[in-house]
Amino acid sequence: MTALMTTRERACEAMRRLGEMYPQAHIALDYDDPWHLLVAVILSAQTTDVGVNRVTPHLFERFPNPQDLAGVDVTEVEGIVRPTGFYHNKTKSIMAAARMVTTEFDGRVPDTMEDLMRLPGVARKTANIVISNAYGKVEGIAVDTHVFRLAHRLGLTEEHDPDKVERDLCALLPKDQWFHVNYRFIDHGRAVCTAKRPACGACKLSDICPSAFQVPKWRQEL
Repeated sequence: MTALMTTRERACEAMRRLGEMYPQAHIALDYDDPWHLLVAVILSAQTTDVGVNRVTPHLFERFPNPQDLAGVDVTEVEGIVRPTGFYHNKTKSIMAAARMVTTEFDGRVPDTMEDLMRLPGVARKTANIVISNAYGKVEGIAVDTHVFRLAHRLGLTEEHDPDKVERDLCALLPKDQWFHVNYRFIDHGRAVCTAKRPACGACKLSDICPSAFQVPKWRQEL
């Protein structure tokens, strides 16, 4: 079927099927407000959402607001976020973001892409997640490792820069689908289209996925 479909048709059909498979797909990070969400997303880099959710209750109990975090002892913060990995850089980012939110935005996480991306530790992926979940504004598609992998396997992009992958996906899909891409792709990437061993034989997208036709039958059945 894939040979008869345009790339746009394949993208829309994939999203339709993923919507049926994962109707409750949503962000897995726990948060109470935009600031907590921003910190959680920064801490989630190169680790699991489950791991972040174990750390943030202690962090936010100790430092609930950006003002509380802005000027505290670095070693105390590092001790809390250490389990998320890369804790030196993550601590530096969230504390610098806390200072900027406090001094330049009156303690409120900004609600525009331009201002969000001024914050330390915030690139387009993080800004997309925060602005859509915290403020209900959909400006693009958050491209994480799962979205990047599935977009390539489905033949929806040939780009290697996440911002360009986002551009290609946005061009293929109607805007009312942008918010759902990240969470449906994540769920499918974890359950079926895994990084090391995609279960193409069990995948409901296999008949429209160019990569599925390139996987030997014996591997599809693993």
